[in-house]
Amino acid sequence: MMKVLLLSASTGGGHNSAAKALKASLEAEGCACMVVDALKFASPVIDKIIAGGYETSAKYVPKTFGALYKMSSVKSNKDELDAIFRGMMGKKILNLINNTKPDAIVGTHPFPLMALMKYKEENRIDIPIISVLTDYTAHPTYIHKNIDAYIVGDEDVSYILMNAGVDKSKIYPYGIPISRDFFNTDKVDDIKRDLDLDDRFTVLLAGGSFGAGNIKDSLIELINSRYDFQIVVITGRDESLKEKLEKLMNEIKPQKTVRILGFTKDMPQLLSIGDVLVTKPGGLTTTEAIMKAIPLVIPYYIPGQEAENIDFLLNNGLALKTFKHYSLSTIIEILIDNPDRRQEIIDRMKKRRKPDSSQKTAELVISYIEKNRQV
Repeated sequence: MMKVLLLSASTGGGHNSAAKALKASLEAEGCACMVVDALKFASPVIDKIIAGGYETSAKYVPKTFGALYKMSSVKSNKDELDAIFRGMMGKKILNLINNTKPDAIVGTHPFPLMALMKYKEENRIDIPIISVLTDYTAHPTYIHKNIDAYIVGDEDVSYILMNAGVDKSKIYPYGIPISRDFFNTDKVDDIKRDLDLDDRFTVLLAGGSFGAGNIKDSLIELINSRYDFQIVVITGRDESLKEKLEKLMNEIKPQKTVRILGFTKDMPQLLSIGDVLVTKPGGLTTTEAIMKAIPLVIPYYIPGQEAENIDFLLNNGLALKTFKHYSLSTIIEILIDNPDRRQEIIDRMKKRRKPDSSQKTAELVISYIEKNRQV
């Protein structure tokens, strides 16, 4: 039986989600899989500093996060980061590899792969290493000469990698892996009924897995729109934000239908119910929106990879972004009055989505294992 080690990290929700989706597809192909959160595995303290620091800086001091993101793009800094992560987690992961003897390694986060590159160069690791990029860009921390293959979210990202010196033969624009369960719509009507929603235009307002983004001000602006539509707010794991918004709604008693949800496993169904998704453009959120063909409206974002995701979305006509004279409420009103505008985005999303990414990636991993066994 082929064995695959999947290395992830909890800086945002997309890395772990991609790893879980790949695990399911690989196991369906008869592989044995182990998913390891590399930061937690290396050290709970390191995980708290890096993963916890990511959430804190991205949520409360996003400009600082953006500056750090930019600094890490500089080659000299990247080389130092390679050494830092190798020192923090490299030996522990190498010991794990030697003890479990996987036939391939798949990384859905750059940090653990950075820690292993020196060992790959020294032939202390002699199995395929495949990198899955979980944003619609290619940060330099992902790029290493000893990576065997790159899975990217779209053909556009292939060009970014090639212009950074990656050989085209190593790049596979299969899409960001997503669970097949995401396409199950069996509960859509039940959830719509449970939330007491009707057939009016429905705006989903979200802020990512940990509630980042100025959701409160966006909600107030939507409520004050003269147009009649429903609003479903998803605050993710931010229970404090959920309580504050519920209190606010009780105080102002809006005429619009407003539903406030915390963390939910029903996002696939909600995306089928909504007519537009107002959110920050994380890699997973962007992928889910494209898969469900629900137009994106972006009023806020975290500087760094999300800013680069915006570049991808706007260049391909897959989202609308607020600007000085294009407020959030104005954009929503335009889409309500001009359904053809919304349909154009939907049509473009349907052309760009890649629903079989997880399966195709699993098959690619297996093909690399088979080639390596023949050497």
